[in-house]
Amino acid sequence: MFITTLCYIEHEDHYLMLHRTKKAHDVNEGKWIGVGGKFLDQESPEECLQREVFEETGYTLLDWTFRGFITFIQEGVETEYMCLFTSDDFLTSDGLPVSEDPAFAGDDSNAWPVPVCDEGVLDWVHKDRIEELPLWKGDRIFLGLLRKDFPFFTLKLRYEGDELVESVLND
Repeated sequence: MFITTLCYIEHEDHYLMLHRTKKAHDVNEGKWIGVGGKFLDQESPEECLQREVFEETGYTLLDWTFRGFITFIQEGVETEYMCLFTSDDFLTSDGLPVSEDPAFAGDDSNAWPVPVCDEGVLDWVHKDRIEELPLWKGDRIFLGLLRKDFPFFTLKLRYEGDELVESVLND
C-alpha cells in the first residue's frame, strides 16, 4: 500500500495537465493526469501536496481544496490511496500570485507559461477538452465529479490490467 496526492491546478477554466512521457517504468505512461506523487515519511497530505506541486511545476500553492479520497486496486500492483485536491490560488515560478502575474493575463492559454517537468510535458488544457486526452477511465469519473463541483467524495476504482472493472462512489 502507498499513499499519494494528486492536484488539478486551475486557471481560467483550464487545468494544468501532465502528459506522462519521461519516467521509466511508469504505470501512467502516455496518460494525462494532474500533478502529485507519493508521500514521504511523516508528511501530512497538505505537505505532500505542496512539495509535489512545487517539485513538478515550480508553483507554490496558496490555497487548495481537498476534493476526494480515491482507492486504486489493480491485480499485481500495490494498492494506492490518493488524496485528490484542486487549487486556483498559487504563486507562479516568478513568485507572483497568478492573479497578478502578467504572463497569465488574457484568455489565450497558449500564451501562459508552461513549467518544465522531469516526469513529462505540462500543458494548460481547457476543461471542455479534457475528455479528448488519453486518460484512465477512473480519472474520467473523478474529473467529471470535479466538473460538477461534487462535494467531498470517496471513490474505489478496481482495474484488471488497464481495464476499469469496478467503480464505487461513496460506499
